[in-house]
Amino acid sequence: MTTSTARILVVDDEKLIRWSVGERLQRDGYEVLAAESGEQALDLVAANAPDLMLLDVRLPGIDGLTTLQRALSINPEVTVLMMSAHSTVDIAVEAMKHGAIDFLVKPFPFQSLDAAVQRALQTARTRRQIAALTSERKSGNAVLGALVGRSGAMESIRSMVSRLAASDATTVLIEGESGAGKEVVARAVHFESARAEKPFMQVNCAALPEHLLESELFGHERGAFTDAHTQKRGLFESAEGGSVMLDEIGDLPPGGQAKLLRLLENKTFRRVGGVHELRADVRVLAATNVNLEERVAEGRFRADLFFRLNVVRILMPSLREHVEDISILAAHFIAKFNQEMKRDVKGVSPAALDVLTGYHWPGNVRELRNVIERAFILHASADEIRPEHLPPELRKLPPQKKQEKLVPQVAEQGIVLEDVEKKLITEAMERANGNQSKAARLLGISRDTLRYRLKKHGMA
Repeated sequence: MTTSTARILVVDDEKLIRWSVGERLQRDGYEVLAAESGEQALDLVAANAPDLMLLDVRLPGIDGLTTLQRALSINPEVTVLMMSAHSTVDIAVEAMKHGAIDFLVKPFPFQSLDAAVQRALQTARTRRQIAALTSERKSGNAVLGALVGRSGAMESIRSMVSRLAASDATTVLIEGESGAGKEVVARAVHFESARAEKPFMQVNCAALPEHLLESELFGHERGAFTDAHTQKRGLFESAEGGSVMLDEIGDLPPGGQAKLLRLLENKTFRRVGGVHELRADVRVLAATNVNLEERVAEGRFRADLFFRLNVVRILMPSLREHVEDISILAAHFIAKFNQEMKRDVKGVSPAALDVLTGYHWPGNVRELRNVIERAFILHASADEIRPEHLPPELRKLPPQKKQEKLVPQVAEQGIVLEDVEKKLITEAMERANGNQSKAARLLGISRDTLRYRLKKHGMA
């Protein structure tokens, strides 16, 4: 569901309200339906399945709260935003209790309407995503599905993983910050390939001292060193036919680098203390959070090994580089913890989502996962993640820099509004280096609205 396709039903007995709200929503690219009574609204809900219903509390015939309950019984997927000129806390609480997602007090400025509609549609998307992801997890179909995100960056990575699956011998170098999802990519490459039925094994090259790391990777013969009382098979031997992920490959010691290069070039290796050549049919998936080219220049990493590893390179973006995926990532983790902890958390409140998207995420996706898990553990009775459920460091955001406004000059002979809009969008996209989320923020509109206008002007 995007802004250009979302269907919104406006239910109000005042013709002027229906017209003005409908005009505003149509201007933003929504498909709009209108009803003047609860009975007419229920017929439209049954026939047209709107994504969102803006529903007045006071209506002729059946009232708004009754219409709300009946609409949700007809279509539980519809999201409802209540409106009233006679707002009280009791009415708002009652509406929320019966399934409304938000409450607007009339008269309201269009900016408040825009924000409320965007929040409601985002919440609806998150709930649908959680339901779909929960179903996917139960079916076990979660290999490529673990690469969560709809941004261009994540689409490219999924496409690359699919292509790599067809070539199950190619060495892959996965780069990215800590917590960005390098292991998820490595697992997807393995389990999407013909090697999926064989072992997937991994080791952190920075976690073990040099002599133990070589033994872990290549195995050792009895008596090779103190305490080597028996022969041991290493990861490359144990993973025969499968894949080995070498995390933090930049910290592999020189001796290990030489042996790994030999294995990659000749498919052979020797156990520590051994004299016999052993063959290995394994795919190497190397991951790093450092710049290997810099390490080569510093003499800390072998150039020949770097070139041998750098057959196919995948760069995992930091989470702050694809903030548009935070919503679906949160939904993914909520679905995961709902299943693991036998909970039924519905999603993230709009206010909490604003906090999540405004944070800079130094720990990337792993940190987001931990934040969601923390909320589940510390707030076991909550059916929705709200701002107060998030860690204090997320809620103490640094002040945002004031954005430079893109203000067009009006010539004496006048201007064509369509041309101005197109020019503003072009300039915003250029300043944002093609990043639609950033361009939308510069223009003060949602990303979905920007997509609609790009399509409208033939710029998509």
